[in-house]
Amino acid sequence: MKQKISLIILAGIPALSFASGSAHGGVPHLDGSIENLSIFWIIPFVGILLSIAMFPLVAPNFWHHNFGKISAFWVVSFIVPFLIKEGFNVTLYEILHVGLLEYIPFIILLLSLFTISGGVQLTGSLVGTPFLNTIILLIGTILASWMGTTGAAMLLIRPLIRANSFRKNKTHIIVFFIFLVANIGGSLTPLGDPPLFLGFLKGIDFFWTTSAMLAPMSFMVVSLLIIFFALDTYNYGKELVPIKVESETEKLGIKGSFNLILLLGVIAGVLISGFWKPGIYFDIFHVHMELQNVIRDVLLLGLAYSSWVFTSKSIREANEYTWFPIIEVAKLFAGIFVTIIPAIAILKAGTNGVLASVISSVTQDGEPLNYMYFWATGILSSFLDNAPTYLVFFNTAGGDPSVLMGEMSNTLLAISMGAVFMGANTYIGNAPNFMVKSISESSGIEMPSFFGYLFKWSIPILLPLFIIVSYIFF
Repeated sequence: MKQKISLIILAGIPALSFASGSAHGGVPHLDGSIENLSIFWIIPFVGILLSIAMFPLVAPNFWHHNFGKISAFWVVSFIVPFLIKEGFNVTLYEILHVGLLEYIPFIILLLSLFTISGGVQLTGSLVGTPFLNTIILLIGTILASWMGTTGAAMLLIRPLIRANSFRKNKTHIIVFFIFLVANIGGSLTPLGDPPLFLGFLKGIDFFWTTSAMLAPMSFMVVSLLIIFFALDTYNYGKELVPIKVESETEKLGIKGSFNLILLLGVIAGVLISGFWKPGIYFDIFHVHMELQNVIRDVLLLGLAYSSWVFTSKSIREANEYTWFPIIEVAKLFAGIFVTIIPAIAILKAGTNGVLASVISSVTQDGEPLNYMYFWATGILSSFLDNAPTYLVFFNTAGGDPSVLMGEMSNTLLAISMGAVFMGANTYIGNAPNFMVKSISESSGIEMPSFFGYLFKWSIPILLPLFIIVSYIFF
């Protein structure tokens, strides 16, 4: 049956491509100007964000069983009036565009990394002392720039949880893991975080990020590791640690190590899709599907399937592997990706949109205000998808890679830092944040609510560091 469905879909692709090319003279366009889109069009997006923030607090059981339906509700509440206002062509184009070019590649990448990393089991005596936890965070931070924040987070979150299984106070460990491994660690290469990869595709040199971001990233990493070590030492000292836990001497080892090769395959697939430009594509209702991206997604699915088939079930059982975290992310981010359509269109309208004040705030007398680029990109990246937010301000700054790497290098640095660093501000700021939260909760760790994370952790800890960073570098 599955084969029949796949064949039907494949057979339908050329038809869709042909139909789109012959039925319409131009690409449907969503006008994000203030004349066409008011601020009220972002209500469904705000609604899904508030749902993610509030329902787990006021109705956790209802949320656990119905979060997919709630996400679908906000999607429908946007699509129906949008369809009436903009018509079928624009609505279909925008949904296909965000679905085929953003959401599906996004979820395929997460699925492959989640599946493959879940097949790697680190065995032996990992005891969650403050020193060991700090070392794991440091290793994950370094790995994140070279295998992506999602890859590093998915690889190390389960060993970290297992090493701290005997600890009573574990929330802070996961929070700092999100800060460092799931976000700030991805600063040094285009492989680290999607916004930087988009910059690479736009012409930014691969190693420009490495040299430009090294100093601010190092400041953030060293500062956060010092804070973490002090906090973890304090919490560790309050706990009665069983002697037998500290005296275990089982040698470290890795089970399912072939999955590490598959992880390298994922990295290679993503990297090749950025370098290889055959210029071959097909259209699905005006949406350009480039060959290199299609091959990448197929490759990632193949790698994930190989991991699932050839990894011993005992390894996944030892890792407490379940599909719930990826299902939760898939359903919630489907709603986010769709309802965010008008918000991104408004931002792309620049000074002609209802958020013109945000765009205007980054320049003064025609000159860029780099510290404002940092804060504007960062704050929006905390709540919107950081990849398109990066592109908006990249283009606002002129969009010429040679100029941005030259005389306007500080502006590009500000945009890059804001998009990568401030993804740590909220659970939805970067995809692995939510996945780490979900995996941790599945393992019995009590994580803070959306607002709890924001007001108890990210604002008190990250905000002062961001102020210092903006003062030093801009």
